[in-house]
Amino acid sequence: MDRPQDKCGVVGISFGRKRSVAPFLYNALRALQHRGQESCGITVYDGKELTLHSGMGYVHEVLGKKELKDIEGSCGIGHTRYSTTGGSRARNVQPFVGSTDVGDLALGHNGDIVNACEIMQDRQARGWAFLTSSDTELILRLLANELVDNPEVPKAMAIVAKRLRGAYSLCLQVGESIYGIRDPLGIRPLHLGHIEDGYMFASESVAIDTLGGDPIRDVEPGEVVELRKGRLTSHRFAKSKGTAHCMFEWVYFARPDSIIEGSEVYKVRQKIGRILAREHPIEADVAFGVPDSGRAHALGYATEAGIEYDEGMMKNRYVGRTFILPSQRTRESDTLAKLNPIKSVVSGKKVVMVDDSIVRGTTMRRSVKMLRRAGAEEVHVRIGVPHIIAPCPFGIDMKTRDQFLARGRTDEEISKIIGADSVGYLSLPGLEEAIGLPLERLCCGCLTEEYALDIPEGHLSDNTIC
Repeated sequence: MDRPQDKCGVVGISFGRKRSVAPFLYNALRALQHRGQESCGITVYDGKELTLHSGMGYVHEVLGKKELKDIEGSCGIGHTRYSTTGGSRARNVQPFVGSTDVGDLALGHNGDIVNACEIMQDRQARGWAFLTSSDTELILRLLANELVDNPEVPKAMAIVAKRLRGAYSLCLQVGESIYGIRDPLGIRPLHLGHIEDGYMFASESVAIDTLGGDPIRDVEPGEVVELRKGRLTSHRFAKSKGTAHCMFEWVYFARPDSIIEGSEVYKVRQKIGRILAREHPIEADVAFGVPDSGRAHALGYATEAGIEYDEGMMKNRYVGRTFILPSQRTRESDTLAKLNPIKSVVSGKKVVMVDDSIVRGTTMRRSVKMLRRAGAEEVHVRIGVPHIIAPCPFGIDMKTRDQFLARGRTDEEISKIIGADSVGYLSLPGLEEAIGLPLERLCCGCLTEEYALDIPEGHLSDNTIC
């Protein structure tokens, strides 16, 4: 469907005794596969050097062909990628690695640096040459440069952070030390957990669950947590004057069984549906969600509205997530191959179709048409987020203002465009209530055009740095 295009997943693991970390990195990345399907990779330290295994494709395609259990090393990091800054090409596959006087480095990054172009141009004027089009390389190079004079990562990161503006949740490997680093606003998530014989970081707590571990807490904004030989230490590299957690993590990005900032995603989505039903009631026979992300929203809606909840559309699970495909035309055709109405549920019925969001509206229009063709008497669309009207500079691939269906249009106009009998969006107060955090602690820039940081206009134009 027409959803925001995001993001990346990072993981870092350190065991306190000799144990092969590679299979654990593999399984953790499989749990984070929904966060990016273009490419993936892991680095493992064997006591002497870092070994990198990476490539384009799904985790099982890139890493499943290797005998991971034979890769020596008890600490490492992993990354699965969807490109935002930097194109979808092999040279931008993460983790990025480099050699310095303090040892080999590897870095995995989730987020976007909004002033990357400015910094890179300045460094190029000083003779730096960049090998990729990714802002992750910029962060790695800046860190490596500072570590020469400040060999302690928290001190080096404090200096680098003063130059960076944007979102970054990082897993950094320096020899046998693994660091979890989160920007001062905490825009992108990063969780800390305990597993047998050690500790780990992951973009979502579900990866910790997958390894049989216990989530401990979120890495705090402006915090560096070091894992070394199964022990952890915490450092502050920047003061956090406030937070700007991305509200889309709860609405769509994260898996429903993940916990983000103390709130279970599934419960938040059900609450969104209940609030939607109060804000936009309608007489209907059945409610259903667009699989899979709209299901919890729809269950909450149906429960609150007192109408039947059912499966109105079937998903072809052998088609990848639509958001990850490289072009809008491909995404649209793929949606039609991916979703199909269940005629016995919708035929002759007044239906409520609940989805997490609408960006362009093209595939939503096609879905409404499919439901009518299947015999739906009325189709009412309910959306579990307020109107998306503005670009995102922090790692979601929505960077041009002309792509937003809701920008400058009323709900009645949107209904006509998508062919629905009505459309209803969650309100901003409703979003605040559902997530359980005040709006001033959330990043809602794509809904309000009010960003937590000053954004260069050029950064909102495409997915390249300069």
